[in-house]
Formats: sequence, structure tokens, C-alpha cells
Amino acid sequence: MRQKMPEPIQWEIETNTLQLLDQTRLPVRMVNLTCRTHIDVCRAIKRLSVRGAPAIGIAAAYGVSLAAFHAGLETDEPAQRNQMILHAIRKLSETRPTAMNLFWALNQMKEVLSDHKDAPSDELASLLLRKAYQIHEDDRHRCEQIGEHGVELLHDRYRILTHCNAGVLATGGIGTALAPIYVGRQRGMIFHLFVDETRPLLQGSRLTAWELTQAGIDVTLISDNTAAYAIRKKNIQCVILGADRITTHGDVANKIGTYNLAILAKEHAIPFYVAAPLSTFDPTIASGDDIPIEQHDEVALTESFGKRMAPLRVKTFVPAFDVTPHRYITAIITEKGILRPPFRDAIARVRADCDGEFG
Repeated sequence: MRQKMPEPIQWEIETNTLQLLDQTRLPVRMVNLTCRTHIDVCRAIKRLSVRGAPAIGIAAAYGVSLAAFHAGLETDEPAQRNQMILHAIRKLSETRPTAMNLFWALNQMKEVLSDHKDAPSDELASLLLRKAYQIHEDDRHRCEQIGEHGVELLHDRYRILTHCNAGVLATGGIGTALAPIYVGRQRGMIFHLFVDETRPLLQGSRLTAWELTQAGIDVTLISDNTAAYAIRKKNIQCVILGADRITTHGDVANKIGTYNLAILAKEHAIPFYVAAPLSTFDPTIASGDDIPIEQHDEVALTESFGKRMAPLRVKTFVPAFDVTPHRYITAIITEKGILRPPFRDAIARVRADCDGEFG
């Protein structure tokens, strides 16, 4: 049965608060988290109440709006007020190091502040909130365009493997990797999605499997170490997933385990697709080796449901993301179309046409 998906990010006009669907409570409960200050937003991002690169950027933009609102209440002096807002932007930028959309969105907000640094506080707060709304709506549109382009790569009755969560819960719209699935369903196409659990935080089982079930899409949950066997035995025809940062050469940082799937896809001669808006592209670096990779706390690996699952004092290596070299990627689906190898040339052409939309 199809269920209406909740809005994961909402601005409450009456109270000037940001409402976030607390994704740490899914799939058991749907609970909204109320953010009244930018510090609340920082905490929500750090504890993964809101996650997914586009959604993080949107939430951070609203966090700047909250900072502007409170700064205006504390002082009438523009220079002091602006410093308070810049401090909030710095704190928000420190929450997640890998997601490029975070820095892209904060730069958008910083530009508004710079252009209107002498404006009255209520006007500045209104302008920043308007920009946050624009970033949110812009992502909704980008997701739809990604879906329209991406569905052209799929066929009816396709069996598709995805990893982590790159759908409604991770964006301001219908998702990145899942957008072509939703667009295809609107056109009457039928898909069977295989979803990796995505250890250690289980975003695949907790979020993607739940989201697809809510949408009435046929889904099979598998453990991460089943992926190779599932591709072989279940006739999986492509892999599609999102991204947190993409270099100018097309190297992709995404949830840990993505690199594994890219190698498996190549071995089994099936397409490996990445779906992401241009705001995920980092125009400053060429190599994936230069992408900062966030590390999870060791308890993500050593504990489960409050129970110790590993020896005390054991060494751990718990990266939140990995990097897939561009040579393993069949195509990158963006709102401006499908990019194919050589990605360096394809990305350069798109950037020449719409540089301001890049990260």
C-alpha cells in the first residue's frame, strides 16, 4: 500500500523554526525535531537526524536564517550582527566534511550576507530566509530533472541495486538515485529494487527500504556482503546510487561500500550509475584522493543496539565514505543531462555552461 511520504525538511513560518524528520528514529517512529537556533541545526546534522548531501545543504541554509533572526534580536549594530551570522556559518560548515552541497549552500548564504551587509536586521533575515527557500525549491527541481534524465537509462521490469539512501529523505525533492525510479513509476514502469543494508549505520535498511515500501515499490533488502551473489543469482541489471562529492575528473565520494559495488558491477558487466546535482561537484579538486573523508565514531562498529559487539580496546577503521575512481563509473546523471566518459571533458563542458550551479 502506498503511503504519503512526510516532508523531511520544513520551515515553520508561524514560529520561525525548522522542522526536521528525525531520521535516527526511522523506521520505527516518525518524529519531528524542532530546531530553534543554528546550534540545534548543527547538532541535528552531526547526529544524522538530517542526512544526505542535498538535505544537509538545505538544512544548513535554514540554519543561517535562524542565526540571522536571533542575531537581529541581540544587536542593532550591523557589523556585530554580521559577525554573529558568519560565526554560525563557520559552525555549520564544520558539521560534515565530505558533503559538498553543505559548502555550496553556505556559500550561497554568505553571498547574500555580503551583498546586504548594511541592511536592517529584519530585511537581512528575510533575504536570507528567501535564499534558503530558493535553495530548497531549487533542489526539488533538480531532483525532478535528474529523474527525467535518469529514467532514460532504465527499462521496464529492471532489477536494480542501490546503496545507502538517496531518495526523498536525503534531498529536497524526490531524490537523486531514486528519482529515476519514482519518475519511471509515474510512467507505469515496474522495478524491483535490491537495497544494501549499508553498514554500519544501516541507512539502506532503516531508510531506503522504508521509503520504497512507503511508495509501494517492490524491494528486497540484502546484507552488504550479499551484493556480489545477488548480482549474479538475482539477475540485477544495474547499480544506481548517489554521491556526496564529485571531482572534476569524475571520482565520486559516497557512502562506504560504494567502491565495492563499483568493482562488482565491472566484474559482472552491468552499468554503474551515479546520480547527483551539480552542487555536488567540487570544481577545486581533480583527484578523489583529495576529498576529505569523515570517520564514524568507533561505537558505530563496536556496539549495536546498546550491546558491545567487539573486544574492548580493539583497533577500528570506520570511514563514513569511500571514493570510487571514475574508471568504474558508466555515467553520472545530473539535472543538466547524462555525463559519460571521459568525465573530465563532460564536466568541463557543463561547467562552462552553468558554472554558478557547481559546488
